[in-house]
Amino acid sequence: MDVSSNSTTADAATAANTGPEYNTSLVKKAKLQSTLAALLNDPILSDVTKNPTLSDVDTLINLELGSAMRICVLKMDGTSVDVAVMNSASVKDLKLAIKKKVNDMEETRMGHRQISWKHVWANFCLSYHNVKLLDDNSALQAYGIRNNSQVHFIPYVVSRASQRHSRGKKHRFFHGLNKKA
Repeated sequence: MDVSSNSTTADAATAANTGPEYNTSLVKKAKLQSTLAALLNDPILSDVTKNPTLSDVDTLINLELGSAMRICVLKMDGTSVDVAVMNSASVKDLKLAIKKKVNDMEETRMGHRQISWKHVWANFCLSYHNVKLLDDNSALQAYGIRNNSQVHFIPYVVSRASQRHSRGKKHRFFHGLNKKA
């Protein structure tokens, strides 16, 4: 027997015991769920995630009204991800939108899979017209990013001494320990 059928049976028993107002609430909830499922399967709403939050829906509505922008993020493997953010969004907002979109895509494609975003942002950064988007608090419009712009993932290494972008260095843990004193 399925766990969901047990909970449905329990809900029906609870509804019978609590009266018609609770049963009406269950019916309304079921109708809302079926209507929402039908709407999400509509091809016109294909850009809405399967479990949208209020902010996701708000951003998509603002995209249609022109107060949000769609940004194409080109990954290093050549694939791309489209995300929608408000016109006033910062680099951090873009990163959060990318994180949510990629996590949703990975979950639908491969089931539950964890991506270490701390590792991703420590080793890669976003760039727009060869300008690295390093300041999370900067507005996207300050970099010239507009609707339908394309940003790229690029490798990113910070040198420890200057906290500036540089090429990676190979560190040898035992380097110099074999020298005689």
